[in-house]
Amino acid sequence: MVNDSIRQLNGPIFVFGASGFIGANLFEQLFAVRKDVYALTHDATKAWRLKLLNVPAENIVHCDIVSDNSIKSVFEIYKPKTIFNLAAYGAYSKQKNISLTYETNVLGTVNILDNCTPDMVYIHAGSSSEYGFNCTAPKETDRVEPNSHYAVSKVSAAYVLEFYARVHNLNTLNLRLYSIYGGWEEPDRLIPRLVEEAQQGKYPPLVSPDISRDFVYIDDCVSAFVQAALRVKGSGISGRSYNVATGQKTTMRDLAAVTRQTFGIQTEPVWGSMPNRGWDLSDWYGDPTAIQADLGWKATTDLTTGLRKTAEWQVSNQYAERVIPAFQTPTLNPVITPIIACYKDAQAIPYMYERLVKTFNEMKVRYEIIFVNDNSPDNTDEVLEQICAKDPNVIAIKHSRNFGSQSAFLSGMEIATGDAVVLMDGDLQDPPEIIPKFYEKWQEGYDVTYGVRVQREMPAWLEVFYKGFYRIFKNMSYINIPADAGDFSLIDRKVVRELVALPETEQFLRGLRAWVGFRQTGVDYVRPERMFGVSTNNWRKNIAWARKAIFSFSFVPLELMVYAGFALTGLSILGILWQILAKFFFFPDTPAGLSTVIILVMFFGGINLLGISFLGEYISKIFEESKKRPKFIRTLVRQGGKVYKTAAEINTLVEQRNSK
Repeated sequence: MVNDSIRQLNGPIFVFGASGFIGANLFEQLFAVRKDVYALTHDATKAWRLKLLNVPAENIVHCDIVSDNSIKSVFEIYKPKTIFNLAAYGAYSKQKNISLTYETNVLGTVNILDNCTPDMVYIHAGSSSEYGFNCTAPKETDRVEPNSHYAVSKVSAAYVLEFYARVHNLNTLNLRLYSIYGGWEEPDRLIPRLVEEAQQGKYPPLVSPDISRDFVYIDDCVSAFVQAALRVKGSGISGRSYNVATGQKTTMRDLAAVTRQTFGIQTEPVWGSMPNRGWDLSDWYGDPTAIQADLGWKATTDLTTGLRKTAEWQVSNQYAERVIPAFQTPTLNPVITPIIACYKDAQAIPYMYERLVKTFNEMKVRYEIIFVNDNSPDNTDEVLEQICAKDPNVIAIKHSRNFGSQSAFLSGMEIATGDAVVLMDGDLQDPPEIIPKFYEKWQEGYDVTYGVRVQREMPAWLEVFYKGFYRIFKNMSYINIPADAGDFSLIDRKVVRELVALPETEQFLRGLRAWVGFRQTGVDYVRPERMFGVSTNNWRKNIAWARKAIFSFSFVPLELMVYAGFALTGLSILGILWQILAKFFFFPDTPAGLSTVIILVMFFGGINLLGISFLGEYISKIFEESKKRPKFIRTLVRQGGKVYKTAAEINTLVEQRNSK
């Protein structure tokens, strides 16, 4: 019957807060029937449920309901018709951030409703906490008396729904949920602990026996959401609130008795072994009259059946082996931070962002994207401002001048908080689709995974030049620098810290990346041409790169001069001896020409100049390092809607992010 109702829902379907207890159950039951259901989540600390459910990557959408632009983006892409909002904050004692309580529960609701249209259906997860002190079987028309910030925020959201229903003709309903229990509930909550302990013949610690609840099994709760979505349109009830309750007052004493009878417990409960919570009340139960009359919904699972079903769920889901460990020590999806050096890449940046987000969503990892505008002369600033406004996980940095890609990468690495960073050029020659291969190697235990350019989409003669340089550089370097490996790489956070801490001003990252060591490997890929514009590289810049690489990681030029000095000195001595012997003994008529002297002077003069120039390169590096100038200067950092402009603000931000 419920499956038939699910099929009747208009799709696509959004489930906000799908990583939570009720959201995960609602998503699981909807997805079992149809595939146009999307789990929207931003709180990765609760994503353990979605992991254990093995939800396909394409059905998980990362969205921050506090950001209107984030909401607008996902609505434009997926065009939902039915929206279930179960996203909430502040219901648990460990959730103490009052500002976040109001932002999530009120502002988040406003942001979602702001993007809804009259052809959509919006069903909201309210709370029985809205009644607060007036908790004894209240009707929906009775006065609400909230007794906590969480309750106030949920009441505010209920009024917001009523406003949008009346003024904007939206189809909205608020379901005030009582004590929902069942599979996927947090293992440290009352019913999961009670059922787990009961199967071992004992009780968990319990509060006062007179504390009461109105227990509703999760399947009945899911049914209420589905029925609400089907009945709200054209029924004249839009904007109202309904109690999702059984109407039965169940004290802790009653619960213990039902549990003893259901599981055959022989021991007695120890009352007061757990302190009462601030929200525990002695007469907390609901009146489901209105929801039965208007929506045709009624709780059909009695407490005994619900406890048995919860026990069966725990067994079938390997509760002790899978669920409890996942909850207690969740293996959170890591945060990957791509750092994109941007110079004349304004056209490519939106494509880079979209491909990165798509890639990370498919990988089921969280992301933090850092674009570094290295004082690009185009409209890069405007492009990044739009992306930041849309996605709070994007950070834009602007430099005071063009410091070069190496400084841009370091600037981003200093701010990055990800478990690993990915260094990329902004011209899309480093394909985001290669990152999953880097990620696989990282999960295998490699600290650095670099891209190996097995082929470049460029003229053959130019590719020969590049390959030749890399091999010469590899043979000349005093460390093992892999051939054909550019900056494109995934670097573990501990390696990033070492690179950022290096004191040298002029840095050649692909060399330093090899110098710091750690476990490294390469991944082959084909480097494509630029998607837009022309390369900012030229022969002069390429030669400068070659000089920078060689003189930073090789002493071969100096060694060559030493060898040349010994060789030429030896040859000169032999030449002098030969001249004397020839003149006086073997060939008395040996000419003594001016041209010979000129050629020798030019030859040795050229050798001296070359040696001095090599020496000058190393001295210039010493001189540059002695200045101790900063590697870059930031003039602006943008994160979501926040902008940091002054040096003090930016430095404070860097310190805060480095402390994470």
